[in-house]
Amino acid sequence: MSGGSLGIRSGSYGSLDKQLQNGVLPIQVPSATKTKPFKTFKEKETFLHWICKFAGRKKVGSLLLCAISAAIFVWVLYLGKDEVQGSYNVPLPKVNDSLPLNNSRSPLINGLQNSRIHNLTYSPVDAEGSEVPPPPSYFLGYTLPAEHPCNTFTLPPPPADKKRTGPRPCPVCYLPVDEAVALMPKVPSFSPVLKNLTYIYEENLNKETEFGGSNFGGYPTLKQRDDSYDIRESMNVHCGFVKGTKPGHETGFDIDNSDLLEMEQCHGVVVASAIFGAFDNMLQPKNISKYSEQTVCFYMFVDEETKSDLETEHGLNESKKIGLWRIVVAHNLPYTNGRRNGKIPKFLLHRLFPNARFSLWIDGKLQLLVDPYQILERFLWRKNANFRISRHYIRFDVFDEAEANKAAHKYDNAFIDFQVDFYKKEGLTPYSEAKLPITSDVPEGCAIIREHVPISNLFTCLWFNEIDRFTSRDQLSFSTVRDRVAAKTNWMVNMFLDCERRNFVVQQHHKGVLAMLAQMAPPAISPPPPPLSLANNPPRTSSLEIASVSPKHRRDWRVGSR
Repeated sequence: MSGGSLGIRSGSYGSLDKQLQNGVLPIQVPSATKTKPFKTFKEKETFLHWICKFAGRKKVGSLLLCAISAAIFVWVLYLGKDEVQGSYNVPLPKVNDSLPLNNSRSPLINGLQNSRIHNLTYSPVDAEGSEVPPPPSYFLGYTLPAEHPCNTFTLPPPPADKKRTGPRPCPVCYLPVDEAVALMPKVPSFSPVLKNLTYIYEENLNKETEFGGSNFGGYPTLKQRDDSYDIRESMNVHCGFVKGTKPGHETGFDIDNSDLLEMEQCHGVVVASAIFGAFDNMLQPKNISKYSEQTVCFYMFVDEETKSDLETEHGLNESKKIGLWRIVVAHNLPYTNGRRNGKIPKFLLHRLFPNARFSLWIDGKLQLLVDPYQILERFLWRKNANFRISRHYIRFDVFDEAEANKAAHKYDNAFIDFQVDFYKKEGLTPYSEAKLPITSDVPEGCAIIREHVPISNLFTCLWFNEIDRFTSRDQLSFSTVRDRVAAKTNWMVNMFLDCERRNFVVQQHHKGVLAMLAQMAPPAISPPPPPLSLANNPPRTSSLEIASVSPKHRRDWRVGSR
């Protein structure tokens, strides 16, 4: 504080002599020379002389010192009160909203890390005078500026190419990576009805259920199944990993402790895939920013067979990484079918990565072509959604999907018929325009974009339970789970066009199909060798003739052309 103002904040005021020298107290010290005193000074001297008659000089000095100390104390209280009142008007540190909340190793909190914020807060009170807790904060979406190109972006008409009639990608308006990162929500989105979700653990499983189930899924009864669709604020449901202490540890689909610890450190975005039975070739993501390489968790789940295959093709060192993918080997697989084992990381990523906020799942046959932050911004945050999946490019009806699965021998036909008949008795009907705004009952489930909030976690748990009980064809059970959850919560799965999905992933053939195509390909035909005379004496050709028949200009070369 500047001289003339009392800037004392603690109980230690320093020596009285130093305060007097600095002019803190408005008290004059008498000079050693004799001067004519003022009238007021005479009155004080007379008063002091009167006191000295009744007390000694030492007692008078002590009394004077006490009076001065009391004056200082009152002054400090007065100024301290003003400072505390003024502190309510001090603005809080400004938070830089452009900083991301997604470092998987050291997550940022509201854009600030290791910072302190003034803890003086205002707590509202109700009519009875008790404090009312502030309402929870949820992400409510945002709107891009009106002049932003993505606001006026529309899908162009499909190209009129009669030679290619199958599915194809269509353009998508993405934001630059840095802008997408800046728009990452600081708080989770709203979870209707359900707020607390826990999972069932059972050591002694009762296998005498109505039908279906497994040791990994826990054999839930039909009554437990119906209860899991009765959405409440707090729920405890079957969601895989039923045995053991935590997912990946003595539960089936077991994972090494070093990998589990690393997976727990993922606090932001996880991109995951899986290959079992060496069924697919591992494809590296493309067009990934340096920031995503440092902050996004890329995990590839494999079995022992696929691990051996990767070691032969790529090599696998102690870092357990091949390119961007960190390879995690799953042991003690709960199912004999590799396709069904692949459903575990596909639907239960929130259990394998308990601290991750967002996830992007892609099947092993897909290659990622767009940065994860751009995908999350375009399909989740900009739409204020917490679960997105693309619809099938040609089929919209579950009954049609079942027949297509049977025709392609994707599963035993009797089990497919049993599952569809079961859903039909529960109320499943063919898709029609009467179900709008629902645009399809059949997803293309090879890519899933989601936020890990209670309602989306419950949805994937229930979807996995249907796959565990019935067939592994997840397209057949999707609409049943979606509609039953929506009936209790008014929460709906957002679906987007299949051509938009094909914009950020490209599909490759399975390894077995590629090998079959290689065998079916006709052998390469080598051109015949030149005649012996030409080989020994090649003709001399002018440069003009070479240019006229070169591939670059062959299209423009005609008889009689200039």
